Amino acid sequence: MMGKKRHDSSREIPEVPFAAPAGTPAGIEVMSLAELRRRVPEQTLARPQRPDFHHLLTLRAGELGHVVDFAGHTLRPGSWLWVRPGQVHQWGDLTGTEGTLILFRQDVLDPATATAARVDDPHAPAVTVPLAADTEAVTLAADHLSREFRALGQLPLDVHLAALRHLLAVLLLRLAHLTTPLAGPAPEPDETYLRFRDAVEQHFTATRRVADYAGMLGYSGRTLARASLAATGLGAKEFIDRRVVLEAKRRLAHGDETAAQISDHLGFVTPSQFSRYFLQRTGSSPIDFRGAIRGRTEDLSED
Repeated sequence: MMGKKRHDSSREIPEVPFAAPAGTPAGIEVMSLAELRRRVPEQTLARPQRPDFHHLLTLRAGELGHVVDFAGHTLRPGSWLWVRPGQVHQWGDLTGTEGTLILFRQDVLDPATATAARVDDPHAPAVTVPLAADTEAVTLAADHLSREFRALGQLPLDVHLAALRHLLAVLLLRLAHLTTPLAGPAPEPDETYLRFRDAVEQHFTATRRVADYAGMLGYSGRTLARASLAATGLGAKEFIDRRVVLEAKRRLAHGDETAAQISDHLGFVTPSQFSRYFLQRTGSSPIDFRGAIRGRTEDLSED
């Protein structure tokens, strides 16, 4: 499952590569939470990690706190947690929980399935709770995938792996297209917002100005502001700023880059400009944030 950490320094949140146990098909692993507790030390699970593969988790019993990109979530039976590659996450106390954890690399899916299942969507919710109309189908898909994973040797290896890929695809497609209540979430965002969102994801390290996005997309700034507000409840500038702050938090938590290096990556003119920007939007300086997330204060010098 979780391979050896790419960095051993206690100063960094480890970037964890996928490494399935010997003899299992590459790219997919399914285990119970009881197995996870037996195989991974509690102190390792309690530390923030940044995996380069997907985590899909559902509970059957108990309650579990889980932090994804610095936001806390509470999982209960029937809920599903999806942590995507590159997100920083941290396990809560697994005592008394029962459930299924599915780990997979994105390259086990064909491109069409990956697109239809929205596996690349950085704005997808970390936690979803299927309605009763979907629960049985999603549970059956997960159970079938789990049984097939444990049936290694009953089919030729290439056929077994193909079956796992197809069963994983069914589960992900089901989760990506759940039934929603009539009075539930807002309709799908319109094209203006989706184009703006994708442009921000591609260019947020180059510009934080709404006018620049309006120019590259052919809209007015007001049009982008209305589209962003309707889809997310945030103005266009706030949407951009939150993406920049998230990346800053990931880098502060994950690596040992200096403020100057992070500032440069995010397109700030000077480290002091970056520090003011971060403080204004989080209420914490970069060094204080890094110290809090790691449990101690560390050097974030600009040298």
